[in-house]
Amino acid sequence: MKRLFDLCITLTVAVLLALPCLLVALAVKLTSRGPVLYWSDRVGQHNRIFKMPKFRSMRIDTPVVATHLLTRPEAWLTPIGGFLRKSSLDELPQLWSILTGDMSLVGPRPALYNQDDLIALRTERGVHTLVPGLTGWAQINGRDELPIPAKVELDAHYLAHRSLALDCRILLLTAVKVLRRDGVTH
Repeated sequence: MKRLFDLCITLTVAVLLALPCLLVALAVKLTSRGPVLYWSDRVGQHNRIFKMPKFRSMRIDTPVVATHLLTRPEAWLTPIGGFLRKSSLDELPQLWSILTGDMSLVGPRPALYNQDDLIALRTERGVHTLVPGLTGWAQINGRDELPIPAKVELDAHYLAHRSLALDCRILLLTAVKVLRRDGVTH
C-alpha cells in the first residue's frame, strides 16, 4: 500500500512541478559551473548504497562530507544554493529516487555513505530495514538542528509507529515546515 501511495503522489507532484523543475535547472546552470544535478552516494534500505540526485547547491569543489561538518558551509554555496536549500527546492530531483524505489516519500533521511556513526546507530536500532524517505519524523522534529543520537531515536519511533496515517501527518507537517523554512541551518 505504501509503495502505491508513493507512486500516485510522486507522479502527480512530478507533473505539477515539471515547469518549476526546469526553471530551477536553468537557474543552476546559468549561475555556476558544473552539472545541474549532484548525485551523491547514499545509504538505502538494508544499508545498500544508491545514487541520490539533488539540484546542485554547492560548488563542484566542495568536500564530500555532511554539510554540518564543513567549516563555514555558506562559503561553499553557489549563488542560488542558499535559496535552493532554504526553500528545499534542491530536494525535488529525489522524486526520481522515489519512482525507482530507492526512496519513499516518508522514512528516515538517507545517510551519506561516510556517516558511519549514523549508519551504525540506525543498524543497531533496526532503522536500516526501512526505505529512506524524502522527509521523515526526524525532519519535522528538528531537521538539521538534531544531534545524530536524537535523529536515530526519532527514526526508531517512526519504525515502531509507521502507518499511512502517520505518513500523511508527516507530509502535511513537512509542507508547513518547508513553507516556514523551519529547521534549516544552511
